[in-house]
Amino acid sequence: MPTDAELALRLAAALVLGGAIGLERELSGQVAGLRTHMMVALGSCLFGLVSAYGFDDFIGPRADTNLQVDVTRVASNIVTGVGFLGGGAILKSGASVKGLTTAASLWVTAAVGLALAFGSLMLAAVTTFLLVFALTALRAPRLWLRQRFVASRESVSLQLRADADPTTVIARVRSLPGVEVAAITLRDNDDEMVVEAALRGPDLDVCLAELAGLDEVVGVSVGTM
Repeated sequence: MPTDAELALRLAAALVLGGAIGLERELSGQVAGLRTHMMVALGSCLFGLVSAYGFDDFIGPRADTNLQVDVTRVASNIVTGVGFLGGGAILKSGASVKGLTTAASLWVTAAVGLALAFGSLMLAAVTTFLLVFALTALRAPRLWLRQRFVASRESVSLQLRADADPTTVIARVRSLPGVEVAAITLRDNDDEMVVEAALRGPDLDVCLAELAGLDEVVGVSVGTM
């Protein structure tokens, strides 16, 4: 069994590596940041240490202790327990879901703490580096891929002038290049007319700017479907 000093160093390493992951989440303004990730790594490491070394007095021939101890049970339940904690970081707003990446980072942070508990410093350090790399360096490529290949969906409301011809605006919406119009409606809103459209396409920002520049349009509001 490692000495108390070695176990304390593993706990300290868990705090540092968990903090490295949490710092990125903190700077990103996520609900689970620096302190949360530090605590998850520290707690997972301590649970792992207790699981691995806390039951040595009870491990022996069954006839001597009349106990059967599985030292992996505590560690395996950490995976499930952190899942509940990660669920608290996931927020649903309308049709969109936020916090999945932070929940996943908490889950990996718990694995880093467990790896340190069992003395795998190199694995824990490499995992931390790869996770921070994925959270930071891949942000720009992800944005480019989404803008280039992923078709976004928007619910658009166009407020028209009182004397505007709505058929002109509707025809312009339907003729937007590369944009699929799932639905389009016209309604009266007090003294103005509003054209509402459900659009789907890879580069809607440019198209929406085009619509906002029409003479008949006095206002544009956008919501994700």
